[in-house]
Amino acid sequence: MPGTSEFEIRHGEPARSDKDLRRIRADFPFLERTVRGNPLVYFDNAATSQKPRQVIQTLRVYYERFNSNIGRSTHTPGLEAEELYRQARRNVAGFIAADAPEEVLFLRGCTEAINLLAYSMLCSTKSRFHLEAGDEVVLTVMEHHSNLLPWRMLRDLRGIELKVADLREDGSLDIDALEFLLSKRTKLVCCTHASNVLGTINPVAEIGRLAHSAGALFVVDAAQSVPHLPVDIKTLGCDFMAFSGHKMLAPLGIGVLYGRKDLLDELSPFQYGGGMIRDTVSDEFAWDEPPGKFEAGTPDVAGAVALGGATGPDGDTRLEGAVDYLQRLGMEWVRDHELALTERALRGLEQIPGVRVYGPTEAQKRCGLIAFNVEKRGKIADDHLVAQLLDEAGIAVRAGGHCAHPLIRRLGVQGAVRVSFYAYNTLTEIDFFLETLKDIVTRQLL
Repeated sequence: MPGTSEFEIRHGEPARSDKDLRRIRADFPFLERTVRGNPLVYFDNAATSQKPRQVIQTLRVYYERFNSNIGRSTHTPGLEAEELYRQARRNVAGFIAADAPEEVLFLRGCTEAINLLAYSMLCSTKSRFHLEAGDEVVLTVMEHHSNLLPWRMLRDLRGIELKVADLREDGSLDIDALEFLLSKRTKLVCCTHASNVLGTINPVAEIGRLAHSAGALFVVDAAQSVPHLPVDIKTLGCDFMAFSGHKMLAPLGIGVLYGRKDLLDELSPFQYGGGMIRDTVSDEFAWDEPPGKFEAGTPDVAGAVALGGATGPDGDTRLEGAVDYLQRLGMEWVRDHELALTERALRGLEQIPGVRVYGPTEAQKRCGLIAFNVEKRGKIADDHLVAQLLDEAGIAVRAGGHCAHPLIRRLGVQGAVRVSFYAYNTLTEIDFFLETLKDIVTRQLL
């Protein structure tokens, strides 16, 4: 059909117009600022996203009207805050299609979520969690340090063996190599859903089937996928999944560990304190049911509500969360929009001499981020210098090892420049970035 976009073909409706995208951008006050006299182009979304006015307003309303500790309050504000917290959990569970709200644990972020799992396994006496010398954890070379260092800790403390699946030349995961690593001693398979360096989207459903066929549990780091792709727990087939709110329009300091209810029932807590026990008599404890037994201490109620959203006790006051905002946009649209941005950026980078892009060359195979380096006169230009020169034009990007040093070394470099996109970025910004980078490569790098 001439003139019909892929979005229209797939969804039966026109893609959002430039006017609609301007409305979206108007929700993000951070994007109104300038840097060094230039309009800000924010391309560091894989590190943290910006927050819409609606989520900022939710934080303000919560602290002005509902701020109370929860769990044991009998006064009205405390009960109201507890109800908001409960609603937020239910909404986040629905966003990822979990079977029950109790499968969602609120934590500080993806890092704490994976650490909770690792330390809880260290404390556990149940056979499917207990790790001893010679047991195996299979990882990929793509893993962020958050999904690598906790398992190295278990290696050092328990003598388990870590096995690492390598890449193919195109930047995709070598599934055959991963399958070869599985054995009767494999207890866990841990994999990122989308690489924060390569952008590669891994076939996690297939990896999960391989893990389960080997009798292993399957853990997914979804920090770079849940904010950008439609994610359904049942489709992924994982046993645990971690992600961070601050990468998906919510505040810093709130994150999620999803765990299957039957697994959370058996898993031991690793952090102890108020709110995570039903009763204690002398030296005996009775743990609370999940999620309570994993959320010791005072939780970040405001952060949870700003992530999941809730309705006030009057039934009319909507405290809009990041999940609400993304659902209103539609995660299919978010994915399609980022695909268009990524495709424009990939094709443009191909035209700039000396630019080397890491990861798949097809936008469909990656999430909305691109890591690259610039080669000039036979040497790779310093990635931090390139990032600083882009900053002089008001373009915010990331440089360095991206907390994925084994992968960076596997690529044979010391670091890389990374641009990463979100729903509020535009094709115009992509074009400005490409023009600026071309000028840096041809005129400023000596």
